[in-house]
Amino acid sequence: MNYNSYKSNTIVEAQKKLENYCAYQERCHKEVKNKLVQLNMIPEAIDLIIVHLIEHNYLNEERYARTFARGKFRIKNWGRQRITLELKRKGISKYNINQGLSEIEEEEYITAFDSLAQRKLESIKETNKLKRKKKLADYLLYRGWESHLVYEKVNSLVN
Repeated sequence: MNYNSYKSNTIVEAQKKLENYCAYQERCHKEVKNKLVQLNMIPEAIDLIIVHLIEHNYLNEERYARTFARGKFRIKNWGRQRITLELKRKGISKYNINQGLSEIEEEEYITAFDSLAQRKLESIKETNKLKRKKKLADYLLYRGWESHLVYEKVNSLVN
């Protein structure tokens, strides 16, 4: 039997690993906790290490939410609803989700939405008007854009 797979880390070793893990990119508490569980740490050690990471500013959920929202909006063209859903899945508080969403300027949001809808419509090869509308709406809704924006845009673009 291979005992190396059961090797646990000391708190100091795990703390160093997690400092590097958090320094590499923003992390949420859930990701850090999962990483510590993978390292076979006991719950008491997990709590100690998380407190250490927070005290030394390696872990900050508000900063994480802000970075996440900015990145997913600018890079993946996600709407507010998708960003909110994903942050909730990561166990981020309502307050921090709202802080993250505040990173997105309204004007930039609408501009990004308009250009995304236009680009997607140009790539849809469907000739049937209703099917074109459905494909465009489904795409935008999947990306987390608000339904009132989506249906208004679909009706104005596809006629």
